[in-house]
Amino acid sequence: MQKIGFNFNYKKATQMLNYFATKEGGKINRMKALKLIYFADRYHLRKYNRLITNDTYFAMDNGPVASACKDIAEASEYTGRIEQSYSSIYIAICPPYELRSKESPDFTILSKSDIEAMNFAWNKFGGLDEWGIVTETHKYPDWYKHKIALETLSRIEMDLDDLLTDPKEEGVDKCFELSARDKEARVEYLKELSEIESLWR
Repeated sequence: MQKIGFNFNYKKATQMLNYFATKEGGKINRMKALKLIYFADRYHLRKYNRLITNDTYFAMDNGPVASACKDIAEASEYTGRIEQSYSSIYIAICPPYELRSKESPDFTILSKSDIEAMNFAWNKFGGLDEWGIVTETHKYPDWYKHKIALETLSRIEMDLDDLLTDPKEEGVDKCFELSARDKEARVEYLKELSEIESLWR
């Protein structure tokens, strides 16, 4: 199936990282922050039919990873100068594995539904440490379908519509309940949006 892709929103990604660092008391483990972004994006996609970050997700050993968010969280060389300049105002990299909030989150960058999804992720999973939240992500089918392949590959691009699939394990939070009809409508809508956006690339 063709991948569904959108334009990455580095400002929202930065503010999400900053928000979760603030919620953790000013500093947060980088991997935990990225998993919280995944859960917020999963919730928002299922309820509101779009990602917050518009990032590309990859399955890796330690769960789903929003690729460009990871670059920002690591101050990677793959992050552009504009993105680096903006993110450095709000977050600092604290080796080896932490992020520190430098300024209060700019909530004007985020919509009400973005903040709702972030609050969901924090309230549901924020009490876990980085390894606890990694274990939780492994229960979701959008990652689990790649488990065997990840024994030989370092990462695999995920299909965005797989985030609309419910976990099979009982008691695992679906990150917003969807009917079969709603799921089908969302998949079709996302494909249409992606096709429209591809015309402008």
